[in-house]
Amino acid sequence: MGFRSSGFVGLSLWAFITGANAFAQDKDCTFYTYAWNVHSKTAVDRRFVEKPYSALTPQERDTHTGCSVCREDQTKITLRNGVVFQMCAALAEPTRKALNSLLARGETINSVIGYRVGLTRGTLDDQGNRTEYSNHSFGIALDINADINGLYGNCIQFSAGCRLRKGGHWQPNKPGGLHKNKPTVRALKNIGYKWGGEIKGRQKDFMHFSPSGY
Repeated sequence: MGFRSSGFVGLSLWAFITGANAFAQDKDCTFYTYAWNVHSKTAVDRRFVEKPYSALTPQERDTHTGCSVCREDQTKITLRNGVVFQMCAALAEPTRKALNSLLARGETINSVIGYRVGLTRGTLDDQGNRTEYSNHSFGIALDINADINGLYGNCIQFSAGCRLRKGGHWQPNKPGGLHKNKPTVRALKNIGYKWGGEIKGRQKDFMHFSPSGY
């Protein structure tokens, strides 16, 4: 997707990222990761990875933002209410400003989950393990107030038939609940995120924001 000038700055940001990545080629990239097994519904193959930046595979970097699975690409954000999370440094400042502005206006943000590396998407290997990194793995996705904005499967359109898979039951009318007309959703969409409550397919992820929505 293209990034909006009000938030994720397009070509100038990409030039900054490219230059930073070139400078980092001689540095080590480190991260903890795992694979999600769909049969046991558990995380398997937990491991620590250390390698030069130059050895990163295309799978280990997001092509749209340049952010990678490396801890070295991430930065800590502490919001004005004390909520702390990590995300890719390239997207951190517009995100921090947007969330702090929402808090100043009285919006409820009790929890944010950002950077978290894991093979939780994509096709399965012969053992039933997922083989692709999520957007959280690059530090470009946020889960906000997961306790009342759950992830649902079997949910082309939200109804009683949707199955809660993660987080708490969706309560959009509670403080911190999210729907398309809430200020939090509008503000994050305005700086380039898409909301997981509006993605196409059999999932609705009401807590989730990323450049693609997935």
